Amino acid sequence: MLSRSDLADVPITPGEVVRAVEEAYLALAAGESDNPRKLSVAHPDGWSVAYAMLGRDGRRRVVAMKTSYKFDPSHDRSTKRYYTTITLYDDATGMPIAMMDCARVGAVRTPAASALLVRETMRADARSVLLIGTGTQGRNALPHLLAANPQLDRLMVYGTHEEGLRAVHDQLAAYRPTLELRTVTDPRAAAREADVVLATAGPGTEVALESADLAPGSVAVLVGYGLAPSALHDADRVIATSAEQMALTGTDMAGPEGTLRAVDAELPQILARRAVGRRSAEERVFVYNSGLVLTDIAVAHALADKAVSEGRGTEVRLWD
Repeated sequence: MLSRSDLADVPITPGEVVRAVEEAYLALAAGESDNPRKLSVAHPDGWSVAYAMLGRDGRRRVVAMKTSYKFDPSHDRSTKRYYTTITLYDDATGMPIAMMDCARVGAVRTPAASALLVRETMRADARSVLLIGTGTQGRNALPHLLAANPQLDRLMVYGTHEEGLRAVHDQLAAYRPTLELRTVTDPRAAAREADVVLATAGPGTEVALESADLAPGSVAVLVGYGLAPSALHDADRVIATSAEQMALTGTDMAGPEGTLRAVDAELPQILARRAVGRRSAEERVFVYNSGLVLTDIAVAHALADKAVSEGRGTEVRLWD
């Protein structure tokens, strides 16, 4: 058993996470892994939502089950409760590897996926980034983005929580101390000069950038909240990690007729060079990052290997 505290300071770099996540997508594209559709149940009044996700990583020979439960009746940080776990099994020996808290896994695999999505969809001359949101995803976004896209050097962040803004600045300073990060107060004005927009805000945000707020040739990545449905429906091209997952979790981006814009290409196929992320420098590209359990498996396995080798965790004889 690996607890949140067991995993909190296990050393793993943004570059290592990006490589693990990219390898997971490539294995899926090659048909070596399985990533079935997630199951979900939700309270009818929206108080809670739970997911169960099963996957098989064919390259690592690991099978895993991830569970996720969020209790968020008032969309307020003080009342929100969110718990995730992942259980790993060795598909070469048939033995369980670990049951572990999945908070850190989710905190880093999602920004790593965003980094790859940006790498495959941004213009060749892109330099500027606007980050919206300073929660867990916002705090980890820039180090992982820069691990895959080191040329991005004009960085902006918008947020309404001082503690979160400080954390975003501190995370970047620890990774790239020479880069300047500018805090902006007008996200719409900032978006009009950004080549890349990362929308990682929580559901309580008042920011919802419309398509008219986004610069020609830009890429807008939706991880949490911060973009309006028009950003999707008016885009020249739509990319997703998984069209199926987007149809399940992206219903809040439906247009006036209650339907989602079709996805033009998925990240695994783009990484395998069977599809393209961008066709021209003028296109405005919308990207939906919903995450796949295979990326959780890849990062969780890497963290578990490091943690166990350091003697962390508690051995539990559950099946004795």
